[in-house]
Amino acid sequence: MESLAQRFGRVVRDMRVERGLSQVDFGERCGFYQTYLSRIENGRANPSLNAVEVIANALGVTVYQLFDRVRDS
Repeated sequence: MESLAQRFGRVVRDMRVERGLSQVDFGERCGFYQTYLSRIENGRANPSLNAVEVIANALGVTVYQLFDRVRDS
């Protein structure tokens, strides 16, 4: 069974790819290192609420929309 961190990371990766962004480009947009984003996308990092908000903003959605997608995945 997929953990919440894994589901969150998969959704972030899917949304990033849908927007045509590389991890490097997305990292620059978020202000995070690509290695940190890789760990998030692979479910090996637990981002803070502030980081979740930054990620949602960089994806052009609200935190609620992001978590709706995680919930529905």
